[in-house]
Amino acid sequence: MQEAVLSFNTLKKSFWFWVTVTLIAMQFITMDVPEHIKDNQNEEIEAPKEVMSILKRSCYDCHSNHVQLPWYDTMAPARWFVKNHIKKGRKVVNFSKWNSYSPEKQYKVMKKFPKSIVIRMPMPSYLWLHSEATLTQKEKKLLKEWAINLKENIK
Repeated sequence: MQEAVLSFNTLKKSFWFWVTVTLIAMQFITMDVPEHIKDNQNEEIEAPKEVMSILKRSCYDCHSNHVQLPWYDTMAPARWFVKNHIKKGRKVVNFSKWNSYSPEKQYKVMKKFPKSIVIRMPMPSYLWLHSEATLTQKEKKLLKEWAINLKENIK
């Protein structure tokens, strides 16, 4: 009986040793998604002050070249999850490069923007740890109206 307890304790210690080694090793695996990219200021989207404030608070961490990562987003495996979201977000729209997009791309983004704001943006997984990015109904309405007006002006 005592041998079984001893064996279990050894197994338990071995398990936690390998978990620790794995977590430490994971910190050295990187993803190729730069957090800050030097960009041309002339390419950044222009919007009314209130809209820009909302975009910077709730959208820029995934949809711009200006990412603000808290300490817990810099550790693997959270880093991989976050960098993957940033990569995908920038692929959809990068507000830091807005003026470099063709009018067709700008129109396509703004056409989908109101629905995205209502249904899935900011992502719930982002809001778990970034509650300050939560959009009020008033802010959602403002962003929707802005996007619709911008879309019409692009036509």
